[in-house]
Amino acid sequence: MIQFSLFNIPVRVLPWFWLTLAFIGGVLRADTRSEIFELLLFMLAGFISILVHELGHALTAKHFGKRVEIVLQAFGGYAAYSGGGRLSRFQSFLIIAAGPAIQILLGVAALILVIQVEGLSPYGKYFFVKLCQVSIIWAVLNLIPVLPMDGGRILETLLGPQRLRLTLQISIAVAVIIVILSLVYNIGMLLPIFMGLMAYENYKSLKSISWM
Repeated sequence: MIQFSLFNIPVRVLPWFWLTLAFIGGVLRADTRSEIFELLLFMLAGFISILVHELGHALTAKHFGKRVEIVLQAFGGYAAYSGGGRLSRFQSFLIIAAGPAIQILLGVAALILVIQVEGLSPYGKYFFVKLCQVSIIWAVLNLIPVLPMDGGRILETLLGPQRLRLTLQISIAVAVIIVILSLVYNIGMLLPIFMGLMAYENYKSLKSISWM
């Protein structure tokens, strides 16, 4: 496990974070020295992008007086915050939205750099292209309205705690639709497996509410 501090925010990077990035980056297909180096560049781009995403959450929460820490784990990470009094619904919305917002800005900045800067080495161009792709794709996926992703948490914040049942029902429906579309259009197994797990977890949460 790697630990460090950034902007006085503790950051922990768990081993599964690197393994997940390596798997997504194609570690099973990396045979040559060039492919292995490109895999490492992809993992670095993923690390920077996801860390920036979580910093968006953490710095915004810190601005509102919260104690924060960042944990990078398998399939992403999270920014945990506590203390500092009760947040308004608008403050909660800002904290959640800050992550994908700053990540999209990072992706756009990387794209502009690739387009505008001449003389980038092939590996340098590869890195910034991957940084752009990871940032924008990750941010967009995170905005899907399925708990516990940012889109689901934004939906939960907008609907309010009294409509948690509706939030869970929407999360389940959206996740199931994505699973079906992923299988129909054959876009790989990682996304449908991930969405299937979230649909199941939201279903369990919905059942626990029904039993109360």
